Amino acid sequence: MFAKWEKLGETILMNSVLVTGGAGFIGSHLVGHLLETGWNVTTIDNFDPFYAREDKLLNLSGYRARRNLRVLELDVRNYPELIAHAAGRYDVIVHLAAKAGVRPSIADPGDYVETNVNGTQNMLSFARHCGAPQFVFASSSSVYGVNPRVPWSENDHVLMPISPYAATKVSGELLGHVYAQLFGIRFIALRFFTVYGPRQRPDLAIHRFARMMTQGLPIPVFGDGSTRRDYTYVEEVVQGIAAAMKYDRTLFEIINLGSHRTVALTELIETIEDALGVKAVLRHEPEQPGDVPQTYADVTKARALLGFEPRMPFPTGIENFARWLRERDSLMAKVA
Repeated sequence: MFAKWEKLGETILMNSVLVTGGAGFIGSHLVGHLLETGWNVTTIDNFDPFYAREDKLLNLSGYRARRNLRVLELDVRNYPELIAHAAGRYDVIVHLAAKAGVRPSIADPGDYVETNVNGTQNMLSFARHCGAPQFVFASSSSVYGVNPRVPWSENDHVLMPISPYAATKVSGELLGHVYAQLFGIRFIALRFFTVYGPRQRPDLAIHRFARMMTQGLPIPVFGDGSTRRDYTYVEEVVQGIAAAMKYDRTLFEIINLGSHRTVALTELIETIEDALGVKAVLRHEPEQPGDVPQTYADVTKARALLGFEPRMPFPTGIENFARWLRERDSLMAKVA
């Protein structure tokens, strides 16, 4: 279960992990945590132009000098390139890479299927090729769709996805079940609930709202502002992923990672206002296709199987995000 890694004449026993999407928001936080806890990390990312390449490079900038990190620019859709450049011995594969976003998936469903379904199939085949015994998959709360039974439990097998993005995540879970049953690869699907914190993607509401508010631009409020989300702090999600990487009790599991509390859109805006010290200008718009009225995680299973215990107060998490945003803007201004 260990790989050798040579450093300054010493032979150190280290776990070996491959992380896809490692330059992204969640991925870069995970990479940092794994490096600090003694893992030998290979990460692949295709630097998709969904948002700026510079942002992703900045996400990894603090780790690039680490001897136990290898960064490869590869695309999970290209299986021959994966085999040619990333094949090796891995104790765990963490598959975070995906086309993100509910609304964009409605405009271009084919691209989402190609990346999220075929890409996941490629990574499962890659895991089999490399003999990786453990596979952790980033699924999504969006698989529950419009489900009035809250909080949402993994035991609810009636999934109601209402976007192509959500459907691709259901497909990824099912592919994982196939590989677990046929080839004995332990597959842990983690359903993330609206992850936030430093390095959050610029298209997500908290980041987008903060940018617009600091520029004095009106922010779009879809519907009456009563929609609710289960916001989960990124460092707590990373702890959940790390625990899933070591989980060994069963061959296949689906586990929610959420905060087990909900925040209304109006409360979200007020919390960002407090963290930034500005007042938002609101622009009310109709509800959007693909949006759900609420997300709410039951984390009983995560607590029991992974020791997952979300504790971050939402206002503190938003303050941490706002601090990072100011520091990032200051840094970018210096190098511009």
